[in-house]
Amino acid sequence: MEFNVKEEKNQRIYKVVMLVILTVLITAIITTVAVYNALSNTKVKYITTSGDNSKISKTLQYYKSFIQEKYFGEMDEDKMLESAIKGYVEGLGDEYSEYITKEEMEDYMADATGKYVGIGVYISNNTKTNQIVVLAPMEGSPAQKAGIKSGDVISKVDGIEYKGEELSEASSKMKGEEGTKVKIEITRDEQKIELEVERKTIKVNHVEGKVLDNNIGYIQISTFDDGCYEEFKEKYNELSSQNIKSLIIDLRNNGGGIVEESINIADMMVDKDKTLLITAAKGGKEETTKSKIQKVIDMPIVFLVNEHTASASEILTVAVKENLENVKVVGTKTYGKGVIQSIFTLSDGSGIKLTTNEYYTPNHNTINKVGITPDYEIEFPSGESIYSIDEEKDPQLQKAIELLK
Repeated sequence: MEFNVKEEKNQRIYKVVMLVILTVLITAIITTVAVYNALSNTKVKYITTSGDNSKISKTLQYYKSFIQEKYFGEMDEDKMLESAIKGYVEGLGDEYSEYITKEEMEDYMADATGKYVGIGVYISNNTKTNQIVVLAPMEGSPAQKAGIKSGDVISKVDGIEYKGEELSEASSKMKGEEGTKVKIEITRDEQKIELEVERKTIKVNHVEGKVLDNNIGYIQISTFDDGCYEEFKEKYNELSSQNIKSLIIDLRNNGGGIVEESINIADMMVDKDKTLLITAAKGGKEETTKSKIQKVIDMPIVFLVNEHTASASEILTVAVKENLENVKVVGTKTYGKGVIQSIFTLSDGSGIKLTTNEYYTPNHNTINKVGITPDYEIEFPSGESIYSIDEEKDPQLQKAIELLK
């Protein structure tokens, strides 16, 4: 009993020390921050902090001395600080807010531009099984050449086992220097397969498209990373030159990205000066984003969505649907991520991603934890994915084609 009491007391002391360390660190480094604003071009805001830190410093010094005196082992203060900040931000209870280390920030920015060094694979967390599932390898990627397929479960990376909830860590582990190799263990049909895959520079193509029968244009957007709008515009112009009369926009499994990219695409389909998005910041202050250009795309449109369609994808869908009559949505109910995050870069190169806005549709409907219910709800065949099924057997795509014939 005495041991448990002492252990509990030490745990409380450790938590206090971490909190004090965190407070001093944030006071020291958040003097200027660069804010990536998802609704406009990159902006820089300056935040100045001041105050009497003598009490904090004395308290910190006391507990630091206490730990140095009592702790059996070496103290890595940098690691303790990093862990403290991560835990502090996690304490918000917001699944989208997080502390990002300097090394992780480099990955974040690489992902945002759609270019990074890795194996080239789309992965997702299967929350039912808590496994990392391959949605699809990228075309021509090292993962595809190594034989990784849709539906494979990635169980280990370089010998370390990862669960679905550790998707970010596993993803980071698969990235690295150009030309280096990573060992991937996959499970396929209950069989374990070990592969060695060489890392290469991957340039993500956000937009793919083609012309279907009956002069129907088809454009698939995989993610709204930097440059997606320009890719979409280029692809639409290419299809338009082939005399398409209607358009399918496939947003299935698109988890979002930079909001501005989706807003710019919506602007191509909506009359000028129409409301595209309403955002609310802390305190309830609302801002309205309106279309800025004359409508470029004037034809019947069908959006394809599913349970993995989220955030910027939902923004694009409702921005167009609530402004036009000739728009339909086909698929399954969307994810329902109606909040926007901003990334604050700190002076040491690390960052904090925080939820800073909630967004509403042009008709001021709520999306967060609600999602979008399609006009035509059609389930996908069990065991199939949009990456593995033949087009003629894809019930959601076929329904969209039927509506546009």
